[in-house]
Amino acid sequence: MKDFLKYLLSLIVNQPEDLTVDEIPTGENAFQYNITAAPDDIGKIIGKDGKIIQAVRQTAKILAVKLGVRIRIQLG
Repeated sequence: MKDFLKYLLSLIVNQPEDLTVDEIPTGENAFQYNITAAPDDIGKIIGKDGKIIQAVRQTAKILAVKLGVRIRIQLG
């Protein structure tokens, strides 16, 4: 999941070298993903009215269901 999120977000940002995705286990089959990026790229990840980050979360949730895990994505 971590690699999937990093790949997906690297297609959106201008500075993919500054993009990090940290995976933190929060329980049995549950993970939190903390995403950090260059300040100029945060707006691109959020998108207008938050639509891009919502789409990323929905896409990741589909994969999580297939893998049988619960996820939470934090941007900051």
